[in-house]
Amino acid sequence: MNRPVRVLTQRPARRPSLTEWVEGLPGLSGRARRLLLEGNIERRYAGRTSADSGYRLTMALAVAVSQPGREWTFAQWWEALVLRPTAGGAWARSLRSRKGERYAEGKLAGMLDKARAFVGTSGAIVCRADAMVAIARVRAAVEAIVWPGPGGGTDLKNLTARLQLAEQAGGLEHEVSVRQLAELMGCARSTVEASNTRLRAAGWLSLVTAGTGERSSTWSLRIPQEAEESCARPGHRPAPGERGAEGVPDVHTGQEVSTRALGTVMGTDACHHYAHGTSGARILAALDPLDGLDIAHLAAVTGLHRTTVRRRVDKLVEDGLAEEADGLVYLPRHLAGDEGLRPDPDQLRQVALDRGTAGLGERRRKRHGDQRRYYREWLTARAQRAVERRRPGRARLRLVPEGVVDENTGELRDPAWRGWIVDDPYRPTWPTPPWSGDGSPEAVCG
Repeated sequence: MNRPVRVLTQRPARRPSLTEWVEGLPGLSGRARRLLLEGNIERRYAGRTSADSGYRLTMALAVAVSQPGREWTFAQWWEALVLRPTAGGAWARSLRSRKGERYAEGKLAGMLDKARAFVGTSGAIVCRADAMVAIARVRAAVEAIVWPGPGGGTDLKNLTARLQLAEQAGGLEHEVSVRQLAELMGCARSTVEASNTRLRAAGWLSLVTAGTGERSSTWSLRIPQEAEESCARPGHRPAPGERGAEGVPDVHTGQEVSTRALGTVMGTDACHHYAHGTSGARILAALDPLDGLDIAHLAAVTGLHRTTVRRRVDKLVEDGLAEEADGLVYLPRHLAGDEGLRPDPDQLRQVALDRGTAGLGERRRKRHGDQRRYYREWLTARAQRAVERRRPGRARLRLVPEGVVDENTGELRDPAWRGWIVDDPYRPTWPTPPWSGDGSPEAVCG
């Protein structure tokens, strides 16, 4: 009896899922993998339109796969976006279906080349630690130079507030509105706008994306080439003609205006313009509980004139925010912390009450809140008007009132409409030139 012969066949290998395939892609960070798999669910790359959002998402992925040592080939780039059903490649596949494969190939190749050029001219930031190092470099550059002049203190406060926002955002790019900056800096909105203009011209600030609707503008911090090449340090003599230049010793004191300390007091009512002001906040941020500074050295550190420093120090000592002994100014022990200045909220509140500036910051925040609410209401009303204009069957606006033209004879009854073509009551026209009088044949022929 013949027994059946068992034929051993090899089971085909299981095809990896889309998630497993993306996990195996080389050189992708966790955030880039989620962006490729899930798309722009966090709305980090939202644009004005769906096409704009898709382009921004694709460009972000192009930058992610162009990092040094982890560059993708165009074949990998094409497969991840077009040949695989990834959520991050929806825009690329739509582009291919609408424009054709040849156009999509050229477009995606151009975006990949643009991303490689961008990465090649900028430092590679691959994790949050690298981002914090980049922010620390900008902070050190800001603190290493003196900010003299009438707008120097405002520009210093502007960069201080932006450094705080950059640390919260985890990178040099951050979103902020003018009103939000005004609340953080403790100044007017027009002052912030003027400071933004100066910082952009100086190279400290660049506008990435202008704000639209309720979305704030996106900015990026950077170090100007002049600041990197300059060896200026606190204590160096300012340029001739600038404030604080006269009588400042050309020595390096080792002290500087701490941006972290400045950020804790610059937005309080005690440092309002009508109280201690920006100058007082800068002096307070430069003080130390152990190493005292005299008036000349404080002027060199802050870039202020000696008279201004003398006047502000007297007010700070009067309110208990500074101590002076043997010609040197110190930070009080109760205001000193591990990282420098640690202000006492109760003391600052009392100083604001004594100086008559209590509640001004809250009043500014309330005013800005009202402006934001009015703006949202205006956006809603505008959207409703647009919907009503597009609504089918909407009655047209009649420009020629009824009774102007006799319906039976077509004769013009109202002489005010002489010369007008009113065949269409919804769109009257004036055909005659202005030098032809009232448009009647008599006026034209003379």
